[in-house]
This record gives sequence, C-alpha cells and structure tokens, in this order.
Amino acid sequence: MDTKGADPPGAHAVWDATAPGVLRLPSGRLVRGRGLRNAMPPGPTPAYALYLLGQAPPQVPWDSHWLRWPDFRLPRDRAEAASALRETWERSATERVEVACGGGRGRTGTALACLAVLDGVPADRAVAYVRQHYARRAVETPWQRRYVERFG
Repeated sequence: MDTKGADPPGAHAVWDATAPGVLRLPSGRLVRGRGLRNAMPPGPTPAYALYLLGQAPPQVPWDSHWLRWPDFRLPRDRAEAASALRETWERSATERVEVACGGGRGRTGTALACLAVLDGVPADRAVAYVRQHYARRAVETPWQRRYVERFG
C-alpha cells in the first residue's frame, strides 16, 4: 500500500494540512506556525502551543509552554529550548501543535526549522525547507540561521 502523503498516526487530532500556517514535516507531522499579533486562524484550536516571546504570553485554555526568546534574538536558555522543541516535535505526532511568536516569522521560523532537523532534514537545509514550505521570509537573522545549523 502506498502511504506517501498519508496522514500520520492520530491524524484525527492534528491540523488540516491546507490550513493557514500549517507546515508538513517530511514525516507527515503537521505543525502550525503563527504570529500572536495576528488574529487566531479559523478552525480548531491547538492542543499544545510553544510560545517564543521575551515576555509572558497571554493565558490560553490549552496546554502551553513559554520559552523566553526575545524578538530578533536567540532563546535565553538553550538547554530549555532544546527540551521544549523536542517535546513540541514529539507531541506533533498525535496532537495539534502550534509554535508562535509575535510576528510568526523569525523565532517561529527558527523553531520550525529546528523541528525539521528533529524530523530528519539536514541542519544545513532546514531553513530552506521552512522557507519553501512555511514562509518565504522565515528565520530573519544570521544568528537564527546559525542556531538552526548547529541545532541537534
């Protein structure tokens, strides 16, 4: 049976692959990236979210993790970042997972590229993967690109 392009296990609990901001990783896992300054997209809410902000995010009714990550910078605690990104990747196999920062491009793109690395994309190609499949301007700074290339 051909399973190329098939939904991952537990697909009933993940995103619609055609919904705005949804990135399909090579394994088929779906993760939604978004900017918190934008309105919540229509459709289901996340089951889990990773918020990448310099200050505490707004309260949400779903499970979430706040990773201190100032705009245009890198995460304050790299060990915590690696752990949070791994948990986000693991949960994306069976849950609707969202990754978000203020604008949805720099920090979110960087985190999505790290998830792509965890999913098997070579670190030196992960930024290009996210720019092709999520947002053309994802991963905004040279140090964010280097962070991805050294991730893993």
